[in-house]
Amino acid sequence: MANEVKHVNKLTMLSKGWNAVFMVILFIVALLVLIPMLLVIIVSFSSEMSIADNGYSFFPSEWTLDGYKYLFKTGDQLLDSYIVTIFHSLTGTLMSLTVMTMFAYVIAQKSFRHCKLFTWILFFTMLFSGGLVPSYILNVRYLHINNTIWIFLLPSLVNAYYTIILRTFIRTTIPDTLFEAARIDGAGHFRIYASIVLPLFKTGIATVGLFSMVSRWNDWFTGMLYIQNPKLVPLQTLLTKIQNTIDFLKQNAAIAGTPDGVTFLRQLPDENMRMACTMMVVLPILFAYPFFQRYFVQGLTVGSIKG
Repeated sequence: MANEVKHVNKLTMLSKGWNAVFMVILFIVALLVLIPMLLVIIVSFSSEMSIADNGYSFFPSEWTLDGYKYLFKTGDQLLDSYIVTIFHSLTGTLMSLTVMTMFAYVIAQKSFRHCKLFTWILFFTMLFSGGLVPSYILNVRYLHINNTIWIFLLPSLVNAYYTIILRTFIRTTIPDTLFEAARIDGAGHFRIYASIVLPLFKTGIATVGLFSMVSRWNDWFTGMLYIQNPKLVPLQTLLTKIQNTIDFLKQNAAIAGTPDGVTFLRQLPDENMRMACTMMVVLPILFAYPFFQRYFVQGLTVGSIKG
């Protein structure tokens, strides 16, 4: 049996001492992320008097659920907003990934005569856009998708930046010889796309899918601009409206000028409700990260394994 010669890259090897140093650094970075999140959770359960006396503190003098109680006073509206947000985030992301991956596959083909032209058109939209007023006129007067669920799905169906990322990922990770071999075997473009590109494309799809989902989840402006039906108000828009209402009441001189008004404003949640809103928004999307984590690890190691 021939002796196998193992080539070891000393630049990628770390001693136990350096491993310990990097572990300490990563632990500190993790604390810098977790400690603010812990503070947000604690402040959301702190009373307004405690926040006024001690500021944002890990040890509040009084605990309360007023912030969450005020949010849940919206009743079915909060549940409807959650349903709308979850639906358009998941459905919109799936629709966007379907269209963008197909487009990326087409412009990634070097044999396609007009791939440079379509890539340039895609890139051009990143530099120049019609603006808010033309978009509003198009969506309301011509497409008539305002005050419908389609306003969350169609205008944001294709993101030029994400599409270029997907196109680059295909060109750098899937060799052209694989496409040629599939064509020799008689496979068409849809067969190549479904049987070859998508299985080898999971890392790029998961990365762009997560970015797209978070972007849709955090979108509040679309609902504020186009939605009047309470059943279609997304979560972010609802929480923004609630916070704007509280800010208006606190700045209203007519209310603050009466004894009852002063008592009402003191009892009205403000800072703890802001943090409660943050928790209501952040926690659901945090549960999505573990499902995408393994694809990120595959993306980091895809180039480190050599056959």
